[in-house]
Amino acid sequence: MFDVRIRQGDWVVVCDGKKALVLENVGDTKFLNLKTREVMDHPDAKTCELGTDAPGRSISSVGSGRSAMEQTDWHTQEEERFLRKLAGELNAAVNAGKVKSLIMVAPPRALGVLRQAYSQNLKAALRAEIDKDFVKLPLHEIEKHLAA
Repeated sequence: MFDVRIRQGDWVVVCDGKKALVLENVGDTKFLNLKTREVMDHPDAKTCELGTDAPGRSISSVGSGRSAMEQTDWHTQEEERFLRKLAGELNAAVNAGKVKSLIMVAPPRALGVLRQAYSQNLKAALRAEIDKDFVKLPLHEIEKHLAA
């Protein structure tokens, strides 16, 4: 599957656009023992609470035609905001010396957003990225997948 050795003291961040689990390995590389340091939830608000604007319209420069613009995806914007905030908090933890190395586990789209928000210090501390969605799994299942 993937070959990443998670050392004692490493943080494993398992996230998607709505939830993040910040875990620390208190075990060793052979026997993982992930303990939860922090859980961050992003409430899934209704679309009407996120934005109420109707899609815009554009006027053709030739003729009298009009066409509608695509509706703004408010949920995607909120997920991206949540992921940028997570990257900021991880950067602060690295700068404060709370963590020396970490492994990021997230779906590919979330990893793309996170990569844009990584600081240089966070990039230096990042040991691996795993493009999997484990955030809904219980802790023992996450350990099992990462140890495989």
